[in-house]
Amino acid sequence: MEADAELKQYHDYLLTRSRLGHLYRVHLLYPRIARELSGRAVDIGCGLGDFCAFRQETTGLDINPYNIEYCKARGVGAAHLISGGLFPCRDREFDSALLDNVLEHLIDPSRLLAETRRVLGPGGILVAGVPGEKGFASDPDHKVFYDLPKLRQTLAAGGFAFLHAFRMPLDLAFLSPLLRQLCLYGVFRKE
Repeated sequence: MEADAELKQYHDYLLTRSRLGHLYRVHLLYPRIARELSGRAVDIGCGLGDFCAFRQETTGLDINPYNIEYCKARGVGAAHLISGGLFPCRDREFDSALLDNVLEHLIDPSRLLAETRRVLGPGGILVAGVPGEKGFASDPDHKVFYDLPKLRQTLAAGGFAFLHAFRMPLDLAFLSPLLRQLCLYGVFRKE
């Protein structure tokens, strides 16, 4: 019962997003991320389904049943619940994947990365986004901080080769301890 209450609380927290934040995501962040993805994509940890609604041919996955219910209610029909850490997807079903602000919530992401590899086709692209220093410190549920070397090391251990990185909303690393919204994005290829 406690786990269900936590899932509901996190879903309710996501619903408090600001209008300005939504405009930023739809007009700046999502177009930037979408340029890195191709073909059929999967948004792992899709939350309220905003990216799935933005980019056609994107399936959403989440561990939170409240988020999946919300996605379906708003017409993001390709949203599915992750159960027992396993994705409800076929092997090599997708050409690209997005993990946006997911990794920092996990002490050990190896199972998540193995499932991501499983559902990506040969040479599939993975975009992994993590918060900067101030954003990381602002959420008590964050467990692991990733700078670029740690992100590269973690994804390499999961079988992904680094291609390049960028930061949003500004590609300025020195803003990491100053700007809560600053996130680091790494682009990787399935090896």
